[in-house]
Amino acid sequence: MPQNSSVSERKQARPATGPVKRLRLPAKQRSLELFLLIIACGINAAAVVLVQLGALGHLDLTLVYLGAGLSALVLGMHIALRIIAPQADPFLLPIATLLTGLGIAEIYRIDIHFKDSGWASAGVKQIAWAAIAIVCAIAVIVVIRNHRVLQRYTYIFGLAALVLLLLPMLPGIGREIYGARVWIGIGPFSFQPGELAKLCLAIFFAGYLVQARDSLSMVGKKFLGIRFPRARDLGPLLIVWLMSMAVIVFQRDLGTGLLIFGLFLVMVYVATARISWVILGVLLIGGGAIVASQLLPYVHDRFANWLDPFSQKVYDAQGGSFQLVQGLFGLAHGGLIGTGLGQGEPWVTPVSQSDYIIASMGEELGLAGLFAIFALYLIFVARGLRIGFAGQDDFGKLLAVGLSFTVGLQCFIVIGGVTRVIPLTGLTTPFLAAGGSSLVANWIIVALLLRLSDTVRNQPRLVVS
Repeated sequence: MPQNSSVSERKQARPATGPVKRLRLPAKQRSLELFLLIIACGINAAAVVLVQLGALGHLDLTLVYLGAGLSALVLGMHIALRIIAPQADPFLLPIATLLTGLGIAEIYRIDIHFKDSGWASAGVKQIAWAAIAIVCAIAVIVVIRNHRVLQRYTYIFGLAALVLLLLPMLPGIGREIYGARVWIGIGPFSFQPGELAKLCLAIFFAGYLVQARDSLSMVGKKFLGIRFPRARDLGPLLIVWLMSMAVIVFQRDLGTGLLIFGLFLVMVYVATARISWVILGVLLIGGGAIVASQLLPYVHDRFANWLDPFSQKVYDAQGGSFQLVQGLFGLAHGGLIGTGLGQGEPWVTPVSQSDYIIASMGEELGLAGLFAIFALYLIFVARGLRIGFAGQDDFGKLLAVGLSFTVGLQCFIVIGGVTRVIPLTGLTTPFLAAGGSSLVANWIIVALLLRLSDTVRNQPRLVVS
């Protein structure tokens, strides 16, 4: 009896071998995201109401209802993240939502002055494109469950980027607008394929640099205390530089050329940790800029407008500094706190809804409002870089850094041109400016960064004892 009772006690003490149920912790990331989304949607609605009260003196609920539809789509994306990517970064979606909504409010304010309504107004078109962009972002989140799948198609994305960059050069569908041949048009529909090309290039560069990192990290001779790469390894840098110069020469698109080359330069630096690549890249782009300013009339005009915009001769010239000066006057008119939404005169500056949306918002929101917008961009880029450096696989790290740096570099190129820090290039401000292709591309960047951040948080951690 004592022996049998001992056996039964041991059986009772034996742990259960059935399935173990884990307690599901609250989704803190998604709860924070929901809280921030409610604030962002509230600010966007308030911006539209203030524009109407300031410019019209009464409320028109049509645009408010359309904005509510966008808010519903954003909340749908939030629900999708709760189910599919519960550990994704909680700040990216609210920031993109807020910037998109503020851009729509300012575009709508300019439509009011020109008495554009319905589908003829840029604000309604921007809302439609924003809906398409958010749907595309949701599709990316649902379809791409693991970002490493993209690495399998590295060279396919490279080929796709090349095709997208060449499409505007094809007769029949290529369109030249404001002197740049970067659009394709089929009937009433127009699109800027270069915006999607930058996504394909980021994926291609990440996949290629993972494979070629070892050879690119090799060093050659030492000069001024810095070891430079071997001459045989300079091929990729020269190819991308020639591609960028081809975009500048044949498509007359200075901004996209700078964006492509800057993207590759940063990604190759992150992959190799060699400052010599950056030095060589800066020398190449500097030399290319000097040659282009001497041989290409439109590049020369951009430099002339930048160096002496207040010269009467430059101001009155065809393609002169009129736009740049009007933008600067608009920023000055806004002062510290702005004229208020709906109460400025942003339409005085040409292309105030797209290229010069920063000047328009600076006039009505003031320096304080612009600093708040710049802070949103800074947080967005910082979160993207944080996602990249927290990752353990090289492809995901390079892709996150490349995508976030694309947004940061594009902001610098655009805002630097508007504020006369650098020559004007013609790119659009991410999320804010009118333009469907840019909006779709930037929301896809948001979706990819969200997928990458969820993967980073769920990946197993290496523990060293």
